[in-house]
Amino acid sequence: MGVIETATNPWGQSVPIHIEFYLMWVAAIGGLAFLMVHAIYVQFVAAKAAHSAPVSPAIEARYPEKIKRHSLVARLFHWVMSIAMFALLITAFLPRMGYPFAWVTWHWIAGLVLTASVIFHIFHASFWMDFWSIWPDKIDIEDGKRRWLRATGKSAPEPRKFAKYPMENKMYHLIIVLAGLSVILTGVFMMKRVRTPFFTRNPYLFTDFTWGMMYVLHGLAGVGLIGLIMAHVYFALRPEKFDITKSMIGGSITRDHYLDHHDPERWVVETTK
Repeated sequence: MGVIETATNPWGQSVPIHIEFYLMWVAAIGGLAFLMVHAIYVQFVAAKAAHSAPVSPAIEARYPEKIKRHSLVARLFHWVMSIAMFALLITAFLPRMGYPFAWVTWHWIAGLVLTASVIFHIFHASFWMDFWSIWPDKIDIEDGKRRWLRATGKSAPEPRKFAKYPMENKMYHLIIVLAGLSVILTGVFMMKRVRTPFFTRNPYLFTDFTWGMMYVLHGLAGVGLIGLIMAHVYFALRPEKFDITKSMIGGSITRDHYLDHHDPERWVVETTK
């Protein structure tokens, strides 16, 4: 049982044509196993999260009851991207599960929506947001080590509170960027092999081997996104993360959540005094 599906071209050469689609089930079952193990670990094994000393009432009174976390533009991008991503997964994998339908047109339309939303987000994040706030920094790495040592029963200093985005959010963002850019870049080139209003069809743009490897990378990123999206939905629905999830709808978190989980020096917000 291999990972790459191959075929013989007209010149008798064995070339890759796609991934083996049992990997779709590997990703789904692996993702489900991770969610179950994590839920059991949090419920029965993990110690209560510890942070640095609580904020004094005088400092607490300086902050409004609602702390702005996401702008309307950022929230709209998130939901447009989410709809496009789900549409891509449905149109890519349902036919492989035995539910055939005319999926190609819907797939490339969803791909273009995803591509346009990501390009917009790159410009928006670069010029209207704090671009570097979502990328791990030295403090995140140090605190990640501390949490790992404490979680495994070893002695370590108490971890500090988070910046605007916790370390796990930053790492997830990094991984989803790599997977997303993989499917976008390969998908744009693959549109040259189908008839669309945007490109003249040219299946001879690349060699058979290059096309095959492009399909392999597209497929691997696609099955990877199955597990990534499962994890994202799971953590979004967990009780301890639900305040963050609600902020992606309403735009704000509560003052208590901000002061309990975030360092005002690392995530500076406007105070009332």
